[in-house]
Amino acid sequence: MEATVPDERPSAEGPATFREVFAQREFRAVFAAGALSWIGDYLAKAAVTLLVYQQTESVALSAAAFAVSFLPWLLGGPLLAALAERYPFRRVMVTCDLIRMALMLLIAIPNLPVQAVLVLIFAATLANPPSQAAKSALMPQILAGDRLVVGLSLNSSVGQAAQVVGYLLGTAIAAVNPALALLINAATFAVSALLVRFGVRNRPSVMTSAHRSHLLRETTQGFQIVFGTPVLRAIAVLVFSAMLFSIVPEGLAAGWANQDGGDMDAGLAQALIMAANPVGFILGGLLVSRLFGPARRLTLMRPLAVLAPLALVPALFNPPPPVVALLAALCGFAVAGMLPMANGLFVQALPAEFRARAFGVMATGVQVIQGVAVLVTGVLADRFSIPLVVGVWSAAGVLLMMAAALRWPDRQTVDDAVTAAVAANAEQAATPGGRPSSGTQVGEPQAGNDRRRHAVT
Repeated sequence: MEATVPDERPSAEGPATFREVFAQREFRAVFAAGALSWIGDYLAKAAVTLLVYQQTESVALSAAAFAVSFLPWLLGGPLLAALAERYPFRRVMVTCDLIRMALMLLIAIPNLPVQAVLVLIFAATLANPPSQAAKSALMPQILAGDRLVVGLSLNSSVGQAAQVVGYLLGTAIAAVNPALALLINAATFAVSALLVRFGVRNRPSVMTSAHRSHLLRETTQGFQIVFGTPVLRAIAVLVFSAMLFSIVPEGLAAGWANQDGGDMDAGLAQALIMAANPVGFILGGLLVSRLFGPARRLTLMRPLAVLAPLALVPALFNPPPPVVALLAALCGFAVAGMLPMANGLFVQALPAEFRARAFGVMATGVQVIQGVAVLVTGVLADRFSIPLVVGVWSAAGVLLMMAAALRWPDRQTVDDAVTAAVAANAEQAATPGGRPSSGTQVGEPQAGNDRRRHAVT
C-alpha cells in the first residue's frame, strides 16, 4: 500500500488548538514526562548554583556551577545525538532516564565533596543529548502540520514553567538540604521513564543496521544538513543568537541578587530574577501560538528576535531586582514568540531521515552557546559591575540579531525548502525499509531531483 505523508508546509489557516494537540495520547505522555524531569533538573541546578556561591562567594564559580550541565553538549553532543537515530526513540528516552536516575541517587549520598557532585552531574548530563534528540525526532511522528508547531510551543512553555517551579523550590531547599533536591530529581526521572515506556508506541529505529555507516560520518551529516541548507542555516543562526543573550540574567542571578539586591532579601531576589525569564517565555509561547496563525507567526519571527536582547539593554541603568525581573520576562516573551515557529519550520524543511542528527546539532549549539554566555559574562562580572556587563552584552546582541534578521531567506526559498523536504519524506516512506532506494546521503544528491538537492546540499 502506498504510504502517505502529511503536507507540513506553513499555511495561512488558523492555528491548531490545544484540544487537538492534547487529544494525542502519546503527546500527553511525552508532555507529562518532560515536565516532571525538567522540574527535577532545575530544582537541582538552582540548589547546586546557590551552594557553590555560598561556599566560594565567587560569581565566576557560581556561573561555572550553573554552566557545567552544558559541557557534555560541547564535548560530544552531536555524536551522542546521532547515536539516538540507531535505536528506537522510545528505548533511547527510557534508557537515558534510568541512567540519570541512578546517577542522581549517587549524587545524593551524604557528605560528597562539591567537586564530586559536579563531576557526577556532568556524567548525568551526558544522557541529555541522545534523550533530547530522540524526543525531538519523535514529535513529528506524533503530531503533524500546525499541531506540531503548537505542540512544540506547549513543550517549550511547560519547560519554562518547570524552570519557575524548579528554581523556586531549589533556592528554598538548598538552604535546608541540597541532597533532597537531588533525590526529588531522581524520582522525576523514574516517573518519566514509566510514562514514556507505557505511554508511547514503540517504533522501529529510522536507521537500520544495514544502513549504518561510521558514527562520526553520521554525525558530520547532521552538521552538513543544518549548515548546508540555507533555510536551516538561517534558523540556526537566529536561534543560536537568541540563546546567547536570553540566558544571562539566570546565570548571573545569584551574584546579581547578592551584590545589587538592595533592601530585598538576596534569596528572594535570586529566585525572582531566575524565574522571570521562564514566566515571560510561558506567556509568549502560549499567547503568540494561540493568537496568530502560521503565516503571521512566520512574519513576527524576526522582529521578536531583535526585541529579545533589546529588552535587556536597560540593565545598564542598574535597576532594582523587580525591574530586572520584568526586563528578563520581556526577553523571555520575545524568545518564546519566535522559537516554536522556528522549530516548526526547521522540522518542515528537514528530511525525516536526518531529524535526530540535525536536532542534535541544534540542541548542542543551544546548550554550548548558553554555557559560554554564562561563563563569559560571569568572568566579566568579576571585573565589572553586573548591570554594565548585561547591558553592553545585550546591546551587542541587538546588532547581531538585526544582522541575522536582514539575512533571512525570502519566502520563495523557504517554500522551496519545505516542498523539497516533503518530497524527500514521501520518497523515503514509499521505499521498502524506509530509506532512499539509491542510498542517498547528505552531500550526495540524486541525479534529476533538483528539489531534494536544494534541501540537502
